[in-house]
Amino acid sequence: MSVSANNPEQGPLVRIGELSRRTGVGVDSLRAWERRYGLLRPQRSPGGFRLYGAEDEERVSAMKALIESGVSAAEAARLAGSGPTDAIRPAGEEGSDHAQRLAAALSRFDEADANAILDDAIARFTVDGVVSLVLLPVLHEIGTRWERGDVSVAEEHFATALLRGRMLALGRNWGGGTGPLALLACPPGEQHDLGLIAFGLVLRERGWRIALLGGDTPIETISDAVTKLAPDVVVLAAVTPQPFEAVADRIRALAGETPVLIGGDGAGEGLAQSLGARALRPDPVGAAAGMAGAR
Repeated sequence: MSVSANNPEQGPLVRIGELSRRTGVGVDSLRAWERRYGLLRPQRSPGGFRLYGAEDEERVSAMKALIESGVSAAEAARLAGSGPTDAIRPAGEEGSDHAQRLAAALSRFDEADANAILDDAIARFTVDGVVSLVLLPVLHEIGTRWERGDVSVAEEHFATALLRGRMLALGRNWGGGTGPLALLACPPGEQHDLGLIAFGLVLRERGWRIALLGGDTPIETISDAVTKLAPDVVVLAAVTPQPFEAVADRIRALAGETPVLIGGDGAGEGLAQSLGARALRPDPVGAAAGMAGAR
């Protein structure tokens, strides 16, 4: 509720509970943001209570929106506390800038610049943000240019190797912990595993453990890994339906032992049903969010 204290510049001042109700941010989070980042600048009532004004509410709302769009809490606090909210650049635009600069650096074979851009993105964004705002747009652009013939084999290999290495570094020790285990692989004939790795990164953020077999994995190898690891789910990914269809009988047999999910551009509901599997959503972040019912 609002209180009688007023500030001519900020208008009526409110207690932290009312600020929480107006912004949808919990009281504990508001206190943490004030303590860690200095985001809130309360005044004191005659009775010693902290009171918050309209500018505090604007900064909280801005920080909340930035975090929800993939920016790390520390960076969101810096942006939200830097001035009026209409001067804050949306996180999507920040991500687009990183993606554009990264794509340009890769096209120049500039390893140092590409790594510096990725370092900055990792510092600014959550893992979901790095994946959805930076890595996936760059991978999509490389794929589109490859289909048009605008990318040389050397450029595609350079970009793929650099991005794969950085993504796997982000996933270091992702098999540790106590959460459910997801076994990730591309079926025989499918070489492209970057989207699968991106999926593994965001799935790990949701408490899952990851075992990655990678691209072009023999179906017998996948079966052996299921026997040894007893994963909660097996996730297979391909950019066309053919790799799934080529081993359809083996995937059906595998699905009889453990839940199987298929993803990538080659997956679809109809194909998944024919394989006794379940289709994942097309985007890795959305697919990971939908994994709650997979176990």
